[in-house]
Formats: sequence, C-alpha cells, structure tokens
Amino acid sequence: MNVVALLTDFGTQDGFIGAVKGVISSINPAVNIIDISHEVDSFDILEGALILSATYRYFPEGTVFVSVVDPGVGTERKPIVIKTEKYFFVAPDNGIVSIAVQDQKVEKIIHIKNKQFILERFTETFHGRDIFAPVAAYITRGVPVDMFGEELESINKIRIPEPEERDDLVVGQVIKFDKFGNCITNIKELPDFYEIKVNNHTIKKVVKSFLEGDKDNLNLIKGSFGFYEIFLPEKNCKEIFNIKKGDKVIIKKI
Repeated sequence: MNVVALLTDFGTQDGFIGAVKGVISSINPAVNIIDISHEVDSFDILEGALILSATYRYFPEGTVFVSVVDPGVGTERKPIVIKTEKYFFVAPDNGIVSIAVQDQKVEKIIHIKNKQFILERFTETFHGRDIFAPVAAYITRGVPVDMFGEELESINKIRIPEPEERDDLVVGQVIKFDKFGNCITNIKELPDFYEIKVNNHTIKKVVKSFLEGDKDNLNLIKGSFGFYEIFLPEKNCKEIFNIKKGDKVIIKKI
C-alpha cells in the first residue's frame, strides 16, 4: 500500500495541495502520490464524485484515495475512511465517494475521531491538510482503519440525475464539462430512432471518434465517463454554443 491518489477542488495557485503532499510525505516518505485532478469546479461535489468514479478502478489495489471537495469543512459533516475489498477512500461524508463505492464491496466505514492520527489544528478550514492527509499516510504505513475512530453503518449519498421520460421524449441534461469544452450529459443509452436538441440546436451526428464529427455543428459521442458527450471537433463547444451545466438535452423518439 504505497499509493495515495488525490482529487480536490484546491487548484494549484495557493499552495494548498503542496501542504497536503508535504504532510503525507512527512509521515511516509516512501509513498507514491498521484494527482487525479485539482481542477474540480469549486464546491461541485457531484463533479468530484463523477471524476472519482470514472478513475479509481485504474489504480492498483491498496490505493488510498483522498477526495476533498468540501464546502461543509468545519461543520458537523463527518470525516470518514471507507475500506472496500480493494481500496481505501478518505473524504468528507458529503457524498463525494458514494458513486465510486456503490459497485464495490464495502468492508468498513470509520468516522475519523482519533487525535493521535491527525494534526493539531488552529483552524477548521483545512481538513484536507490536517485530517485527510495524515490519515491517508498512516494507512499506507499499515495502520488498521479501526484505529482511526468509530464504525458507521452508512454514508451520505448523492446520485447522478437520471434522464426523464415524457411520452415520446427523453430529457437529459449537461452535468459536467471537460478541459476541451466537451459537454458531458447524463445519457447512457439512445433510442433506435431519434432527434436530439440542446438549447434549440439540433445535434447532427452521433460518431465513434472526435474527428468524424461535423466541424460546424454539434455532435454526440460516447465518452470515457460512460455517458454521451456533446462536442465540436478541435473546438470548445461549451463556449461557442454557450452551454451551461443543467441545460436540457431533449431526445425526441421518431
């Protein structure tokens, strides 16, 4: 167990993620720290949950995932450790790990309370550094999860919004953007015959590779998150068509 994978909305400007890595390395200098992303939209727990659920399975068994998108830091929400059959997840109990662990065998859920394994705090604004980082590091050193606190029966959960079916319509929505401006929807399957629109723009083609798409019109592709994505080849579809999170994707069965 020598891998810690980090996922946050901290960005890289202010040194926050550097402090987290410093704590981990101080406790276990041999640990291999991997950045999943630190560019999750600020406070967007669902986006963090989507990225975690799409990436965790590609890491070696025993990886400790530290996932911190935490608008409730310092409130009554619990800091937790989850041990599954293959991995460990250290995070606030706000739903960020719930999508990732729903398909795994969960062995233990622990409310982190043991002060022996966390830093002495003068503020409650940086649990990523003061609680989650040291706990993750101690896990890589072989500390059993039971040592961190009290066992819980369940965690808070969030869900990806499901597309709605209305007569001859399926109504999905845009739930995330990637770095390229591709618009990730919550749609996993398409009917056999359909017309698709977003913001009154008709999507012209459904393709299997990005360069197959029409360069001047919206296209649809099944992406790496497992959902259909709206895109323009080599262009930023989000900006050009002014698409926003929550915008409806209307599929009319014909």
